[in-house]
Amino acid sequence: MNCADIDIITASYAPEGDEEIHATGFNYQNEDEKVTLSFPSTLQTGTGTLKIDFVGELNDKMKGFYRSKYTTPSGEVRYAAVTQFEATDARRAFPCWDEPAIKATFDISLVVPKDRVALSNMNVIDRKPYPDDENLVEVKFARTPVMSTYLVAFVVGEYDFVETRSKDGVCVRVYTPVGKAEQGKFALEVAAKTLPFYKDYFNVPYPLPKIDLIAIADFAAGAMENWGLVTYRETALLIDPKNSCSSSRQWVALVVGHELAHQWFGNLVTMEWWTHLWLNEGFASWIEYLCVDHCFPEYDIWTQFVSADYTRAQELDALDNSHPIEVSVGHPSEVDEIFDAISYSKGASVIRMLHDYIGDKDFKKGMNMYLTKFQQKNAATEDLWESLENASGRPIAAVMNTWTKQMGFPLIYVEAEQVEDDRLLRLSQKKFCAGGSYVGEDCPQWMVPITISTSEDPNQAKLKILMDKPEMNVVLKNVKPDQWVKLNLGTVGFYRTQYSSAMLESLLPGIRDLSLPPVDRLGLQNDLFSLSRAGIISTVEVLKVMEAFVNEPNYTVWSDLSCNLGILSTLLSHTDFYEEIQEFVKDVFSPIGERLGWDPKPGEGHLDALLRGLVLGKLGKAGHKATLEEAHRRFKDHVEGKQILSADLRSPVYLTVLKHGDGTTLDIMLKLHKQADMQEEKNRIERVLGATLLPDLIQKVLTFALSEEVRPQDTVSVIGGVAGGSKHGRKAAWKFIKDNWEELYNRYQGGFLISY
Repeated sequence: MNCADIDIITASYAPEGDEEIHATGFNYQNEDEKVTLSFPSTLQTGTGTLKIDFVGELNDKMKGFYRSKYTTPSGEVRYAAVTQFEATDARRAFPCWDEPAIKATFDISLVVPKDRVALSNMNVIDRKPYPDDENLVEVKFARTPVMSTYLVAFVVGEYDFVETRSKDGVCVRVYTPVGKAEQGKFALEVAAKTLPFYKDYFNVPYPLPKIDLIAIADFAAGAMENWGLVTYRETALLIDPKNSCSSSRQWVALVVGHELAHQWFGNLVTMEWWTHLWLNEGFASWIEYLCVDHCFPEYDIWTQFVSADYTRAQELDALDNSHPIEVSVGHPSEVDEIFDAISYSKGASVIRMLHDYIGDKDFKKGMNMYLTKFQQKNAATEDLWESLENASGRPIAAVMNTWTKQMGFPLIYVEAEQVEDDRLLRLSQKKFCAGGSYVGEDCPQWMVPITISTSEDPNQAKLKILMDKPEMNVVLKNVKPDQWVKLNLGTVGFYRTQYSSAMLESLLPGIRDLSLPPVDRLGLQNDLFSLSRAGIISTVEVLKVMEAFVNEPNYTVWSDLSCNLGILSTLLSHTDFYEEIQEFVKDVFSPIGERLGWDPKPGEGHLDALLRGLVLGKLGKAGHKATLEEAHRRFKDHVEGKQILSADLRSPVYLTVLKHGDGTTLDIMLKLHKQADMQEEKNRIERVLGATLLPDLIQKVLTFALSEEVRPQDTVSVIGGVAGGSKHGRKAAWKFIKDNWEELYNRYQGGFLISY
């Protein structure tokens, strides 16, 4: 069986109704994280009871059963004991068959100090004094449903909580550090709305009597969907009404939506093996948006999906060293490698495309068939395709295999010709490569669901087709010569589009006058930018298009534009054009900066707050004079306690003053970091420290990254901030990582953080 860092003392086996036989030998295969128990005689097949007495360690590795350090309000350092078993670390807590397909029920009891909170997947059914020590109690939990080992969880520590009941009668609690119960209310509200939403969407009730969401001080991932006891980083769960910014609220809403989706998709029905991990994560990464859109329609979250997941996945997937969504996984040490943007973001993007291709009604019907058929069992990707195929009557497996079994995605080239009253489109597809052209024998082909819209009705598809060959001609009926034609309505299809110059020319006014929908303006600009990065078109073309965004009101469109200008700045930071690109950034962002100003206006909402932070940060970083002066003034008032900065303005102001500041500025920031009571504020500061430009200060920030002041899980974002801050920072960060490789490797070995 699987076993890691555990010493077995005794083991015995008793066949049902017979005497027990003691094991005589334990052979540990440490490389494979296994142990073999030997018995003096052949064991009979059939049911029986295996008993093992063992000793394990409460480790500091943020995996298995580990300890998490926290400071009490009085300043005392204490430890909580918590678990993180995905992917293959339940074997560090107890010997077991630690694979997703080997499911069992679990009866858990914990012996804990009586003044500590003890939690597990199920509700407590008994709590009694422990006979050998009056300071301990034994807490017994109800039996779990049939489930996989990676979803088992237990936590022992000091926590406060807030609770409510969902309208389906499920008890929902959010556990917070002591004294911070109020910071759990936002997540509680989201969770209580989300459970009934999923119950209706899947048409399957939530199967446990309770769900707990808990904030853990030291946590390597963002959150983990343990059945009935979901663990989170503090920043993914806690919201302070006064000190949390809008983007943190949105992040918490998405992460809560993601983890609760797993209670059905992943926990009730589990992937057969880690090869199908993408199904678990890609699906939850798609539906978290559906759920947040239901709870907070004002977030315009589907537009944000495109810049947060879709374009990010395309950027990685265009590289020669990408990988297919489905990767065969052998040794457990390989599993962590696939927890990446291909599994999550590309997975979510192709599911979004599939949902659009078959429509919501059939999609829901297929999901219900799948969850009902495989509940408490395991399934593979093919099983989901079969359910959706039965529900929709379309060739789902054939289409989807082209997206999950081969890496990359297509570039669709399109040119148009007016034929009397109709428009003839010629389409061709080839693999899109970040390096420009495909090198190889047979270029892969995809089955591409394509939607086409025109200026007559920019929000509706005039035509939907499935492009299942390398080239295709399509006729659009009744399209006047002065109308534009656009592919990929809503930027839903996972492909890039290259238009003939005449077609592109006709689309540009649609950006200026905003008649193209926001997500289409974003997609058009993003496709052009990536084509210029690949050397297929000139960067000059893209910069001209970027100038057309002068009237742009939409946060997400600006966010994507900003990201691409950032990439361009980085590329030009080693050339003579660096100053000029900064001037260009100021020209592009000044008009929107002036329109928004520094202070919220009556009637503004979530997206205005996000946009203001983005624009001021961009102008400040580029050295826009008026922005610099105002940032310095507000920072001074903030530090002196005259006028505390609103949470939404802190990141842009901190970044601006650090980039254009000196050693004193850095010292003030480090002092603010030390004083911050909230992890969100500490992280906010950690992320911007790398903006500093002076070589000795850059070193100081890097040294700070590995200090006691920074939680091990956050060291990575401090170093990342330095690497992204400037060309000097990039060199320094790379040298720092090489110089400290041993310590970093030992600290994060085999987890997500080493790859970050």
